[in-house]
Amino acid sequence: MAQTLETLSRQSDTLTSIRGIVHTMKTLSAINASPYEHAARSIEAYHETILRGFAAFAYRTGDITLRGESSGEQWVVVFGSDHGLCGNYNEILARVVENHCRMLPSDKQRVLCIGQQMNDALVDQGLASEFVLLPPASAEGIGRLAGDIVTRLDVIGRRQPLYRIGVTLAFTQRGEHGVREPVTRRLLPLDARLLQRDRHWPSRTLPDYSMAADDLLASLVRNHIFASVFRASAEAMVTENAARLALMQQAEQSVDDRLELVRADLRSVRQAEITNELMDVIIGFEALKNSR
Repeated sequence: MAQTLETLSRQSDTLTSIRGIVHTMKTLSAINASPYEHAARSIEAYHETILRGFAAFAYRTGDITLRGESSGEQWVVVFGSDHGLCGNYNEILARVVENHCRMLPSDKQRVLCIGQQMNDALVDQGLASEFVLLPPASAEGIGRLAGDIVTRLDVIGRRQPLYRIGVTLAFTQRGEHGVREPVTRRLLPLDARLLQRDRHWPSRTLPDYSMAADDLLASLVRNHIFASVFRASAEAMVTENAARLALMQQAEQSVDDRLELVRADLRSVRQAEITNELMDVIIGFEALKNSR
């Protein structure tokens, strides 16, 4: 069915407006990803300091054998998206979490979810969340979220020793060639390698500490948990914005293709109307000439 000039003009105006919105969203995604990426790099440097602290503590104290019992609650902290426009970001991660929870005792597994949309995706997989927290709205909010999660784990740890409960972080990270991939990473119980003593210290200055060993170890563990949670949250936000940016680029290309087709039809219809009007003028002129 042939379309009129007015209809095609409205379609062209609508697509132009949509393209402007998509371009704005693409720009915002690129801008928003930068602070989160900077936060991820910063916490990596901080976490490296904490790991050096574990190495120094183990060298000064000697090998510490961690109890491997894990008969307590098994928590999975899931970092999702609540901002939308990033495709099936939550659904893919929810399937990975569901596969992970299959290996856990059903009466022991607990889920702490970040993002209401992520919680909906987990419900679709048959998983219920004990807590649902709001995702950070900016890079400054990552510290708030990480502190809140660490506080909740502290409360859980008062009911059960840290060597008994299990904590796994589930988030989406950047893979090779810009591909995002969902991962699960164990946080608790602590990796036994953290407190293994190196035979040779890489410096002439041997490590030492003056505070109580138990207090120092507790502080190192808490900061290790905080840095790990902070890193997972920052990486999740980077990949979320990267996913949104990729989708906005695809949407912009689709709008451009559609806009080009509409403009081609618009030019064709306009040319046809001009031709018809010229033919009317010529026919009218010929009719007047013949009548004279």
